[in-house]
Amino acid sequence: MSFDKDMQEALDLFNIECTELLQNMETDLLGLENSADLRQTINAIFRAAHTIKGTAGLFGLDHIVRFTHVVESVLDNLRDDKLSVSSALVAALLPCCDHLNILILNVAKGSLEENAALTESGNRLLDELRPYLETTTAIESSDLVLPNHAERIETIVNDAIEPGNWLLFLQFGENCLRDGMDPLSFINYLATLGDIVDLTTFSHAMPEAGSMDPETNYLGFEIILKSDATKEAIESVFEFIREDSLIHILPLENRIPYYVELINSLTEDNAQIGELLLKSGVITQRELEEGLKAQHSQAKTQEIPSRIGQILVDQRVVQQPLVNAALEKQQQIKDNKIRENQCIRVDAERLDKLIDLVGELIISTATASLRGMKTGDIALQEANANVISLVEEVRDSALQLRMVPIGTTFSRFQRVVYDVSKELGKDIKLVINGADTEVDKSVVEKIGDPLLHLVRNAMDHGIERAELRVERGKPPQGTLGLNAYHSSGNIVIEVSDDGGGLNRDKILAKAVERGLIPAGITPSDQEIYAFIFEPGFSTVDQLSNLSGRGVGMDVVKRNITELRGVISIDSVPEQGTTLRIQLPLTLAIIDGFLAGVGDASYVIPLDKVVECVALTTDDNHDFMELRGEVLPFIRLKQLFNKKGTAERRQNVIVVEHLGLKAGLVVDRLMGELQTVIKPLGKLFEHVQGVSGSTILGSGEVALILDVPTLLRQQELSQILT
Repeated sequence: MSFDKDMQEALDLFNIECTELLQNMETDLLGLENSADLRQTINAIFRAAHTIKGTAGLFGLDHIVRFTHVVESVLDNLRDDKLSVSSALVAALLPCCDHLNILILNVAKGSLEENAALTESGNRLLDELRPYLETTTAIESSDLVLPNHAERIETIVNDAIEPGNWLLFLQFGENCLRDGMDPLSFINYLATLGDIVDLTTFSHAMPEAGSMDPETNYLGFEIILKSDATKEAIESVFEFIREDSLIHILPLENRIPYYVELINSLTEDNAQIGELLLKSGVITQRELEEGLKAQHSQAKTQEIPSRIGQILVDQRVVQQPLVNAALEKQQQIKDNKIRENQCIRVDAERLDKLIDLVGELIISTATASLRGMKTGDIALQEANANVISLVEEVRDSALQLRMVPIGTTFSRFQRVVYDVSKELGKDIKLVINGADTEVDKSVVEKIGDPLLHLVRNAMDHGIERAELRVERGKPPQGTLGLNAYHSSGNIVIEVSDDGGGLNRDKILAKAVERGLIPAGITPSDQEIYAFIFEPGFSTVDQLSNLSGRGVGMDVVKRNITELRGVISIDSVPEQGTTLRIQLPLTLAIIDGFLAGVGDASYVIPLDKVVECVALTTDDNHDFMELRGEVLPFIRLKQLFNKKGTAERRQNVIVVEHLGLKAGLVVDRLMGELQTVIKPLGKLFEHVQGVSGSTILGSGEVALILDVPTLLRQQELSQILT
């Protein structure tokens, strides 16, 4: 199967939308048992499955249609209250979401045909759903909607047949018998389209026995029909008798929610009420045309004619709830079109290209500014300043385009928590805060794996089993939290649990045993907890399938460091642990402070700089007194082995991170600048204290300092000495 360019673009959009629908479907399933609005959540899950099935059918993806149809049928039973929400039902539906994700992924890769292996695995999942397709709910006569003036004289009910989906009111014309039209023959023919579940005969028009005419029809009928036929096909049964008869065909009351959802799932090609009702199958083309004729006739005699929806209700061809649903869908379509006019989809690669161009523009403006300063031309310098200001605005706008809510990443962990808690035999709930916090797309893409390991580790080793929690006076259900917020130009992500906390003494003993710290030295709690990020470090006595081998936490730290981030730990025994990750909002461009050391230049991230002070006297001490506090030094000339005599007047750049403070001793202060971060490459990945490089306006390459790493090394060296 192959598509032209337009159809391929539509298929690509189908893949994107199905992925989003499945993500929402999974999230709703995970929260189904605790949903505050159960009906709305069930309807949302059904809509997602129905939309996927319908759209897959448009592309001829029959294998997806067949699989989703069974899932949709189970959800339909759930909507009709034939099933109740249970953990077993959720556990049966969640793997179906996973399977659909795999099918959609194969389509995205170009595999449009059915895969035998996937079909076999899908059939096994569908076998798990079979028990939920067997329902025995029967329709009760008291649930039927009858005319208030009706008088029953006979009811025929077939108890072996499931509830129907169409309700027919038939009042054949009084002359139909004279015209050779037998009502019973029409009813018999109707039975060929489906099963007549219930037939009620009404005698409200029947006169006294002495006044009866044997050739006059006095009877009316109400029929409940179970049929897969469309309303138009059912209506065609009475084609030759409609003119003198009253015939109303309506969805059965308990099927109205189905058609409401069907209306909600319609595509947005047309926002007319009549078209929406017609497409959903609740009215026929003839009924719509008659309704429009009635509206046109009213327009001749009334200043403001009735709306088409009200006319159709008055003509008893559709119920008011379905008209209301069509009105809501109409408003939704209008709102979506307004949003579409305001928003467009942009390929991520194009945004990346834009950011790269903005970066090069920043370097070029820095070069122009440097040239302007050398010429001494004030007018040129002012023009450069205006250009730099505009470039800053372009930079901020371009970066904002790549900002996405981190809640998309957080929501994926609902499924992780559900699966892992079942595997561990623990009752754990996930609480998400700050889902609307925005961060650069590139950061979101790379933070997923570190967060996954931290979440699994917290569930395995942090949160205790229910019996131990009860002994400690805690609720049996453990709580895992994901939180995000902005702080000082960075994003902070917290993974917290209300478990047993870290064993400080055990970690310290293990660190001494491995020679990570000399015996007899007592570091701070933060420094002790940091040892768990050492390669192969573990205090767990018993291994598990999830964690405990000392593999992973060092990778977590390395991945976060590659993102120019830092991770810290707070833990209280028997109360819980919080791991706090601090990351830059973007990985592309930063504001920095430029300093010179010898013949080299270095960039310090501006958000880490507190102040700059002059080093009045230099007696080779590694500290100075700053407003009553001892400020340790990091001499960049010694750190990077720069040769040459020191400047007569040196300066100290005071930097701070997470409560750690130190002074960077430099030769020259060269001011603030915007800088584009360039990666160092694999050859220099082992270099400590450097997070990247940049190109200055003069063409010189300057290293960007990793302040958090420098501060931690400084503190550790003080402890060891």
